[in-house]
Amino acid sequence: MKFEPKYVFDLDPNVKVRTRFAPSPTGELHVGGARTALYSWLFAKGHKGEFVLRIEDTDLERSDPQKTEGILKSMEWLGLEWDHGPYYQTKRFDRYDEVIEQMLEEGLAYYCFISKEELAEIRAQQEANKEKPKAPRTYRDLPLSEAKKRIAAGEKPVVRFKNPLTGSVVFDDAIRGRIEISNDELDDLIIRRADGSPTYNFCVVIDDWEMAITHVVRGEDHINNTPRQINILKALGAPIPVYAHVSMINGDDGRKLSKRHGAVSAMEYHREGYLPEALVNYLVRLGWGHGDQEIFSREEMIKYFELNQVSHSASRFMVDKLQWLNQHYINNSPREEVAKALAWHYAQAGVDTTNGPALTTIIDMLGERSKTLVEMVEKSRYFFEDFSEFDEAAAKKNLKEAAIEPLKLVKEKLAALSTDNWTKETTHQAIQDTAAELEVGMGKVGMPLRVAVTGCGQSPSMDVTLEAIGRDRTLTRIQQAIDFIEAKNA
Repeated sequence: MKFEPKYVFDLDPNVKVRTRFAPSPTGELHVGGARTALYSWLFAKGHKGEFVLRIEDTDLERSDPQKTEGILKSMEWLGLEWDHGPYYQTKRFDRYDEVIEQMLEEGLAYYCFISKEELAEIRAQQEANKEKPKAPRTYRDLPLSEAKKRIAAGEKPVVRFKNPLTGSVVFDDAIRGRIEISNDELDDLIIRRADGSPTYNFCVVIDDWEMAITHVVRGEDHINNTPRQINILKALGAPIPVYAHVSMINGDDGRKLSKRHGAVSAMEYHREGYLPEALVNYLVRLGWGHGDQEIFSREEMIKYFELNQVSHSASRFMVDKLQWLNQHYINNSPREEVAKALAWHYAQAGVDTTNGPALTTIIDMLGERSKTLVEMVEKSRYFFEDFSEFDEAAAKKNLKEAAIEPLKLVKEKLAALSTDNWTKETTHQAIQDTAAELEVGMGKVGMPLRVAVTGCGQSPSMDVTLEAIGRDRTLTRIQQAIDFIEAKNA
């Protein structure tokens, strides 16, 4: 009997390349998974192909619908839109069973009655003998009729695929080149568990076949799965896709990227104030490049990216490089887009921005001073929120008795300005006139004034800062600083 695929969606005959990203919903989208998704997406788009999103949720105990939602949001945030999907493996169990039953009838699979306890003992003995752990093929030739009798009697076997006993699996990895695995090293893979649920390696094969995937881009931890999956595809008479196994991402210390290195998921970087364009640009360069170019538009990535140019060496995740890119995109992206992202971070921080300068103004003032949007929020709170305390170190240095006279005089000159005439030019002139009248340097006026109106020792230039804070808030805060100094010296 010939195996026939039941295609999941209508195939466009003009599409020659079709890739997929197939995460398991057991956690947030790791940056390694995000890079794999990006490479898969870029290859499809660069070859005018299609990109499929599939959720591999066969691990019923660990799969979490909330994690699935998080993965979808991560993909959307990164701008990796999919052409088909998302498809869920748990909704295709009937189809997997149908193929497994047909394989049993065709003699391509068999029921195995070895219990978990027996298998554990066998593997322990194999390890003691320094042999490669492999399940014995005790029931490989048991007639199907006999197996069904035992099942009718209440036994619950697994189903195993009859892996070829001789020869090798050879495939040309698009990244790593020729890979050959002897069939002698492979055991008979379980394709259905005793509880009736299909296994990952089997579901992947059926899905890749029936979604007409031409190129499988995934992590190098799947290399050992590939020969097993190829053998099942061959048994079904299905086409073999091109495989490309991407290397791991390590931390800056060369060890596997983990929580000890900081954020490890795409949404963590979102929450920490990175723009998606910066993370995408950084991830694409973790293992791929185009000459010495560092900054890539999305269009350039699609134009230049090829799988055979991806390095097969592990990459190191350097946060300082990501921060450099993020600052570049903060300062060079359309202001309205950055402001929209910034507004989300203000909301997360509980800052009401309705009474203050436009967010595009904040970006202009603090873009060169902020590596992340979270940092920008923290550095700009005083534009929107009043405060009752000053930074201790800044106050100790600048809010001293000698600062009372320049603060009172500059307040007087600033108060003479109307709201309509409150500009960076007029406020700068008021500061300059104060320094001239007192015959002191600008710093003797500017630094106490900075601490008075911002609460801290650092800010953009005072003229643009005062213009953004506004007349009434500025005058109130200067008086608050004067009262603070006088109370301290009383």
